[in-house]
Amino acid sequence: MKILSALLILFLSFGLNAQTKKIDNSKSSIHWVGKKLTGQHEGTLDFKEGSLVFEKEKLKGGNFTVDMATISATDVEGKAKEGLDGHLKNEDFFGVDKYPTSKLVFKKIADKGNDVYTVTADLTIKDKTNSVSFDIAVSGNTASAKLSVDRTKHGITYSSGSVFDGLGDRAISDHFELEVKLVF
Repeated sequence: MKILSALLILFLSFGLNAQTKKIDNSKSSIHWVGKKLTGQHEGTLDFKEGSLVFEKEKLKGGNFTVDMATISATDVEGKAKEGLDGHLKNEDFFGVDKYPTSKLVFKKIADKGNDVYTVTADLTIKDKTNSVSFDIAVSGNTASAKLSVDRTKHGITYSSGSVFDGLGDRAISDHFELEVKLVF
């Protein structure tokens, strides 16, 4: 009985040290860049929700949901923007009617020192989950990260030079870049 009581106290102690901090969706941001042979496009996405978990000031976890219907190109205007935004939202890319959200769940965190961590996480886009690794820097009530995502691992193969032959200068890079800024 004493062992059970000690384990319960130990378990509760660890649970009390963990602090979940929700992100401020209005101040947090996701900037994306998609490249092709003849240039690139860039834009934004909005968070639906998200949080980071800290224990004694050290990052211990995190999970985020992105509202895919908010994908928006910022480098074009007018009809070009409407066309690109619509194309990114249709089945060729993110299929937001069928897959309205994407998720990122931290699975493993390694402390690199100086409030920088290497995170291995499960990224789910279009109901396909794959592992992704990146560094995240935490400073006060903010955090930032840059990561590269292979879209073909999530079933997004439109104009992929690694999937289709003969695309020439119409090929789109398999990877897109994300720059994430979190405020909590």
